[in-house]
Amino acid sequence: MSDFPTIAFSDTAAHAALKGLAASKQWDMRQRFTAESDRFEKFSISSSELLFDYSKNLVDDEVMTQLIASAEQCKLSSAIEAMFTGQHINQTEDRAVMHTALRAKSPSFVDGRDVTPDVQAVLTSMKSYTERVLSGEHLGATGKKLTTVVNIGIGGSDLGPVMVTEALKSFQVGLKPYFVSNVDGADLTYVLADVDPETTLFIVVSKTFTTQETLTNAHAARTWLVEKLGEEAVASHFAAVSTNLDGVKDFGILEANTFGFWSWVGGRYSLWGAVGLSIALSCGWNNFQALLDGANAADEHFRRTSFEKNVPVIMALLGIWYRNYLNFGSYAIIPYSQDLHRFPAYLQQADMESNGKYVDRNGQAVDFETGPVIWGEPGTNGQHAFFQLLHQGTEKIPVDFIAFAKATSPYQDHHDKLLANCLAQSEAMMNGKTEDEVVKEMQAAGVSEASIDQLKAYRTFEGNRPSTTILYKELTPFNIGHMIALYEHKIFVQGVMWNVFSFDQWGVELGKALAKRILPVVKKEKSGDFDASTSALIEKIHQFIDE
Repeated sequence: MSDFPTIAFSDTAAHAALKGLAASKQWDMRQRFTAESDRFEKFSISSSELLFDYSKNLVDDEVMTQLIASAEQCKLSSAIEAMFTGQHINQTEDRAVMHTALRAKSPSFVDGRDVTPDVQAVLTSMKSYTERVLSGEHLGATGKKLTTVVNIGIGGSDLGPVMVTEALKSFQVGLKPYFVSNVDGADLTYVLADVDPETTLFIVVSKTFTTQETLTNAHAARTWLVEKLGEEAVASHFAAVSTNLDGVKDFGILEANTFGFWSWVGGRYSLWGAVGLSIALSCGWNNFQALLDGANAADEHFRRTSFEKNVPVIMALLGIWYRNYLNFGSYAIIPYSQDLHRFPAYLQQADMESNGKYVDRNGQAVDFETGPVIWGEPGTNGQHAFFQLLHQGTEKIPVDFIAFAKATSPYQDHHDKLLANCLAQSEAMMNGKTEDEVVKEMQAAGVSEASIDQLKAYRTFEGNRPSTTILYKELTPFNIGHMIALYEHKIFVQGVMWNVFSFDQWGVELGKALAKRILPVVKKEKSGDFDASTSALIEKIHQFIDE
């Protein structure tokens, strides 16, 4: 166990001050930008590759001072050091939380032991395997070069790799990646219909090699391959990321093609190690290493920078302000980058599985709201879908706009329009449009006074809707790694301040256990005693199948 602090934001001296500020503040963001000539300079953080602009948020000096005080009173600095020094902060599973060790450039200790040699051994093995596959030294069973990789996993064994390979699509130099996660057979069917068995490599990603969805898909893929190429093909067409060497061996995967990871790496934080093998095989080792380097740079920033200029800390504090003081229940992530189209889905797991908890670190039910609903889609697509609600809905929803100054495509005109839309949306959310502006605009367009009176209310926007803009110089493996790690640390900070265990997921485990109990009844292998609804649903399933 660790001496990790257990002080919630609601138990700090700053809490009363923040409640008072939330109740008394009036937010006219137009007026604030006019009155505060240095507002952008105060509420932004800049580096050579990144501009983090939070000036359009519903905060001022008083609010930020008290939020930072709250973080200090929650002993956030001690919590950060507890994580980075390998204390068992995942107390319900008695584990350290050391995904940062997978990208560290200095020794990282767990239980007094430097784990860096273990990490480097796995990374070296991954690099060697990647280079053998991409060079053609490792060939398929029929002597053909492998050109496709199918990652079979679920949750953190899928969402991270699929998100990063999509994000780095313009950097792909190796195998074409596919991903199978859903136990719905359609997922695997569509992938197998699109790949060639002679040139396809499958990676089975399961720490225990017992995950029901993953193993169901893996055995089906194995059967498909054996039917096409024979039993001996499994050795050259399958790799594994697992700690269950016996299970992997029984499956037919060679130990040399098996890559391990550790209990101190949570699934949703695991793309930086062996779980990221599909990333390396797709993008090449140098790009994978750059991804790790970017994350490490974010780690160093998070660990070494004062809270006032610490990007993940500010991100987290804004979330606390909105969730717990202004009562905003969800948070939208809008990347103005098609390459990041899977990033909101990735953050849904990273954030909601981490902090969707109502029991605190002392085993007591919390008396405040914790994790918000995380959602989003890429811009500009989202503008033609749910942005109506963002601008004129009854609930204010904070937004993170993510953009890159330089285009990854050769279509500069497209990118200019993309950036213009991104900036316009954050401006529109903040400023809105007053009734006077609407009336003048319609009068200038020659609209009749009767129509103006009828329509002006519908065309008015109240504004004062908060957003943060995260602007990177360009989309690179380094910057993608950096950005992901910033969000990882934001989630950690919020878990500290909500005083919950961010690195377990017992809610996920409950569903898995119940599914195992129901499965044999669905398959008619045995009977079961369930609630009336579940029993009736099973009975109807049997009826539909038998008709």
